[in-house]
Amino acid sequence: MIRVRGARENNLADVSLDIPKRRLTVFTGVSGSGKSSLVFGTVAAESQRLINETYTAFIQSFMPSLGRPDIDSLENLSAAIVVDQERMGANSRSTVGTATDAYTMLRIIFSRLGTPHIGTSTAFSFNSAEGMCPTCEGLGQVSKIDIDQLVDRQRSLNEGAVTVPGFAVDSWYWQVLAHSGFYDPDTKLGDFTPAEWDDLMYRPTTKIKVGTNNITYEGLIPKVQRVYLSKDRESMQAGLRAFVDRAVVFADCADCGGTRLSPAALSSTIDGVNIAQCSAMQISDLAGVVRGIEDESVAPLLATLRQTLDSLVEIGLGYLSLDRTSSTLSGGEAQRVKMVRHLGSSLTDVTYVFDEPTIGLHPHDIQRMNGLLLLLRDKGNTVLVVEHKPEVIAIADHVVDLGPGAGTAGGRICYTGDVPGLRASDTLTGRHLEHRARLRETVREPRGQLPVRGAGLHNLRNVDVDLPLGVLTVVTGVAGSGKSSLIHGYVSPLEGVVVADQTPIRGSRRSNPATYTGLLGPVRTAFAKANGVKAALFSANSAGACPTCNGLGLVYTDLAMMAGVASVCEKCEGRRFTPEVLTYTLRGKNISEVLGMSVAQAQEFFPGGQARTILDRLVDVGLSYLRLGQPLNTLSGGERQRLKLAIHMAEKSATYVLDEPTTGLHMADVDQLLALLDRLVDDGNTVIVIEHHQAVMARADWIVDLGPGGGHDGGQVTFTGTPADLVAHGDTLTAEHLRRYVGAGSGA
Repeated sequence: MIRVRGARENNLADVSLDIPKRRLTVFTGVSGSGKSSLVFGTVAAESQRLINETYTAFIQSFMPSLGRPDIDSLENLSAAIVVDQERMGANSRSTVGTATDAYTMLRIIFSRLGTPHIGTSTAFSFNSAEGMCPTCEGLGQVSKIDIDQLVDRQRSLNEGAVTVPGFAVDSWYWQVLAHSGFYDPDTKLGDFTPAEWDDLMYRPTTKIKVGTNNITYEGLIPKVQRVYLSKDRESMQAGLRAFVDRAVVFADCADCGGTRLSPAALSSTIDGVNIAQCSAMQISDLAGVVRGIEDESVAPLLATLRQTLDSLVEIGLGYLSLDRTSSTLSGGEAQRVKMVRHLGSSLTDVTYVFDEPTIGLHPHDIQRMNGLLLLLRDKGNTVLVVEHKPEVIAIADHVVDLGPGAGTAGGRICYTGDVPGLRASDTLTGRHLEHRARLRETVREPRGQLPVRGAGLHNLRNVDVDLPLGVLTVVTGVAGSGKSSLIHGYVSPLEGVVVADQTPIRGSRRSNPATYTGLLGPVRTAFAKANGVKAALFSANSAGACPTCNGLGLVYTDLAMMAGVASVCEKCEGRRFTPEVLTYTLRGKNISEVLGMSVAQAQEFFPGGQARTILDRLVDVGLSYLRLGQPLNTLSGGERQRLKLAIHMAEKSATYVLDEPTTGLHMADVDQLLALLDRLVDDGNTVIVIEHHQAVMARADWIVDLGPGGGHDGGQVTFTGTPADLVAHGDTLTAEHLRRYVGAGSGA
């Protein structure tokens, strides 16, 4: 047993329990009940901290610093490997092939068996000088500037021909161009001579005299590249980022055809196929090609590569290719790619920790995922899974149910034991295990149609589909069937469409639900009014911030040879404000105490006005347990999506696009989400949801099912109609699972 005694991390209320080793334990409970605090914040964090302590101080200085969890004791830990949904880095040099080592194995095989023989395995690496295409330096793409996004050729400089931000008429940058003497500022750009055009656009840095001043002149393109394009896109302001996205066009490198590789690497083949063609194949097809290669000299390597590719297919990722950039994978896909690395590992007696491994999986694929979790357990490992899906809970050896509620109402153990015991228990999870949503009795009539014609993005095969307006439409299909390509490619960019997805929210550890939703505005105003002082005092990013920690509540200390440490600011004791600000109160509470409230507590504290309206929306989306001052970087993907939805609910009569909104939701919370979606539709909105959860499918007015499979086996509309039609007449994988779900139901 892993013995946990007195765990108090986040909202855990002095929790003590025993977790059986070499078994599959599933942790359940509503969002915010403390599952992640127990599994990730306590067990996994302490295991990783203890392992890090075995390294020298020098090596530890390169590792993230991990504080000791708030716990009395933790015994019998084994090394923990966390397989989470964090996106796999934004490095464009990382691909599915490099992340799973499949490409590395392929390189060695080509270096041994490829003809002509061109050298060692590095000759096939797009990340080495030897193997990369010299033109694009192994990126596969080259960026070129769309000149018509920089200038309007129909205008002269004096008429504002340069449309780049910062080059408005009379600005400093504009004056350097206009007074350079290389061309007439009253001549339309379209009438420039070739020499004048070259001076305006491409002239390298030159010293010129304007009046009595010596000034440095450079052409518009080198200037834009230096001032704007050398910056990290993420650090730019929104307007500037939009300009860069418009002005810079990425195209496949003409020299390597987007393959990233040198001519020599592309010339070497096995059975007439080069390594780039192998990487571009769908993994399920590549597995077949690799099975056809027989050679004693690389037999062990071929066996391992076959196993890796088969695992990727088995886990439901056969539709990907090895050359797919890692940063384009969804959270669920990234988690499954990481999982493949561990399936082939010879390590045993390890604790594997999974965070909702079924995210993004169709019910058909969940069975496969279950098989892999059991396989890891049967190799002699301890498998800990945070999960809401009844199909995964059903295969657990042991269940730990936390709750009963969220935030301060959670953090306690409601049940531990086997699954039959959970079913019989009167806990929220136990009561909902057999709970089924019924099909909608009468579907709502659409107000019109949103036509999509000839959709061909990614694997879509010239799809024509009409999406009904004014109803709840659910888009379904197995992973890789083309759901996101269809909706995010053709509906999300349209005018008036509100997209609430799970991508990280821009903002740092200073941002929190109060600042992000605009709630802090009316709260600050109320404090200012009650105390007769200025509102800026009540912002931790402004006048009222504690000067020692600059309003962060934490002080970051660089320990030189050891990893830096974050400690609570001694001056403000983590309260983030100056002592003076904390003397001002509103109905007996200071600003720090209000920001420490949960949304539900704040709802009682603010009986009306704008603050109450925002808080009501946060409760509607199931975030009543969040603290107003909780840093945004601590929220899960599902919580981020629901926070975005709460903000957008203020906008009238829009089309809402939601991407798997049930992520991270307990079965009891799914009912609340369905009621919210119904209310959005009844208020006159159109709601389009990409979703695998059968309860959401059952409550839809209209279903669009894509498939029949993933990758090149998908990309077609296999069914459109009502859920009742799908259950009665559909012959797709979705129909099969929805039929079983509705048939097993005892009614909602």
